[in-house]
Order: sequence, then C-alpha cells, then structure tokens
Amino acid sequence: MVDEICNRLTLRIKKEIPDVDDERAEVINYGLQLLIGEIPKTLIIIGIAWILGVLDLTILALILMLPYRTASGGVHLKTHIGCIVATSVFYIGNAVLSKYIVLEKIVQYIITGAIWLFSMIMIKLYAPADTEAVPILRKKERKIKKVLSYITMSVSLIIALLINNTIISNILIFGTLFQTLTITRFMYKITGNRYGYEEYIKNENNN
Repeated sequence: MVDEICNRLTLRIKKEIPDVDDERAEVINYGLQLLIGEIPKTLIIIGIAWILGVLDLTILALILMLPYRTASGGVHLKTHIGCIVATSVFYIGNAVLSKYIVLEKIVQYIITGAIWLFSMIMIKLYAPADTEAVPILRKKERKIKKVLSYITMSVSLIIALLINNTIISNILIFGTLFQTLTITRFMYKITGNRYGYEEYIKNENNN
C-alpha cells in the first residue's frame, strides 16, 4: 500500500517537473517511502510500548542511542513490516530488558568491557555502515563518522558504568550492543542489505 502510494506520487512529480530524471526520481521515491512509512510505524511502536508499560523507557532508549546510531549507521529493513518488527525489538526490547534485568556490578563491568571491545572491532571493520540506497561516498565524511562512532559508543558505555540508575545503565549497555550488531556483515547478510560504499568501489573497479 505504501509502495503504491509512493510510486504514484513519484510519477506525478516526474510528470510535473521535467527536470527530474530516473536517478533523482529514485531518491525522491526513497524519501517518500521514509516519510509516509514512518507515520504508521511510529504509531504502532508507540502503541506496543504503551501496552507493555515501557513507553517512557522506549523513548529514552531512542534518544540515548541516537548519537551512536547516527554516526555508525546500520541495516535498513526493506519492508515496512520488517522495519516495524526490527525497530520494536531494538527499542521496545531494550526497554523491557532494561526494566526487568538487574546486573551485579562485577557482571556489569565484564559485560560492558566485552561489548566495548566487540564494538571497537566492528566499528573499525564496518562503520559507518551505509546502504546501497543511501551510500556514504565521501572519504572525509566516512572518516568523521567512524571517529564519532568510536566516541559515542565509548561515552555511552562509560556513562553506563558511572550513572547511579540501573535502568538507564542497562539501556545504554543493551542499546550499544544492539546498535553494534546492526552494522555487522552477518546482520547485513541475513537482512539482504549491502554496504553502499563497498558496492560503489566494486562498480568503480569493474568499469
């Protein structure tokens, strides 16, 4: 339904604006998909979080993870249903786990250290993890986002260890792990995504 609406709007735009070629039309269509698809997705996620009694924690998880996710990127599900499920697991799942799981201090330090090491390696290998739809091609931008990924990830985990609030601490720890997983090659493979920059380099080498 959303795809059909976006396709019709894109065709209408191409008809009204002759300067819009096929490449620009694809970009416009992608933007419309994000805009129109986000509205029902957001309402569904808010409804699920409210029913589970973790709406405030879900919003907090979204806000706390935004800097790291913005810098490091990650997979994008290609269907709206898949996107709703993945987003619910990412943010609502984080909120539910953070609310009910209590980590002993020594366990918290061990888990946080392991997540930090794993994230450092994954950032080195894959961040910023872009997609074919929205590739990050400028080397300067990629370098800046990689550095910001290291910083935002590390700061999140440091705060998690220092803050005197178990739930917020858990949100930062679990959220960092979930976000790091979204940039891995394994996650890209099982979701049918491809790294945009890698595909661009391959095409350049083949030409």
